[in-house]
Amino acid sequence: MENFTNLPEKKRQKIINAALKVFGTHNYKKASVSDIAAEAGISKAMVFHYFGTKKDMYLYLVRFCSDILISEIKSNFDETVTDFFERIILASDIKIAVMKQYAAIPAFLTNIYFEEDPIVKNDVQKILAEGEVYRNHIAFDGMDVSKFKEDVDVTLVMKMLIWMAEGFAKEFSAHNYTDLEARCQEYYRCMDILKSNLYK
Repeated sequence: MENFTNLPEKKRQKIINAALKVFGTHNYKKASVSDIAAEAGISKAMVFHYFGTKKDMYLYLVRFCSDILISEIKSNFDETVTDFFERIILASDIKIAVMKQYAAIPAFLTNIYFEEDPIVKNDVQKILAEGEVYRNHIAFDGMDVSKFKEDVDVTLVMKMLIWMAEGFAKEFSAHNYTDLEARCQEYYRCMDILKSNLYK
C-alpha cells in the first residue's frame, strides 16, 4: 500500500470516500473498480496501482474502518463509567461522531457485516473478530455487574444487543443513513426497556 499511503492526505481521503461509497452501495461482487475510479476522479489503472487488487482494496477499507473506530473509542471512552448500558451508549455515540466525518462508513459497515462472498468473507470475519474482542473489553471490563438481577446472564444480554443492532442495520439502505443518529436514539430507548427489566 506504499503507493497509496504516500499520497497527500486530501487525495487519499477522496479515494477512500469513493471506495466506501461504492462498496456501501453494492456488495463485494457487484462493486465496480471502474465506478470507484470514476467517483474518485482517477483512472482504473491507478486504483490497481495503489491497491494491487480489488480484494486488497476492500480489506484495506475494512481495516481502515475498524482501526479508526477503535482508535476514537480508545481516545474518548470514559473508563470511569461502570453502568453496562451507559458504556454501550458512550461507545456508540463515539462511533456516530466518526460516521459523521465519513458519511459513507455506515452503509459500508452494514454491507461488510452481511457480506457472504467467499473471496473476502473469512478475511472480513477475522477483522471483525478483533473488533469484537475490544467491544467486549469496553462492555465488561470495569462494569458494575451488581446492578443486574441475580439470574441475569450479562453475556446473553450483550448478544441480545448485537441481535438488535443487526436488525436495525438491515432496515437501513444506502440512501437513508442521514437519520442514523435518530435511529440510534430509538435503539437506546430499546435498551432502556431492557435496563428497566434486568436491573434490580
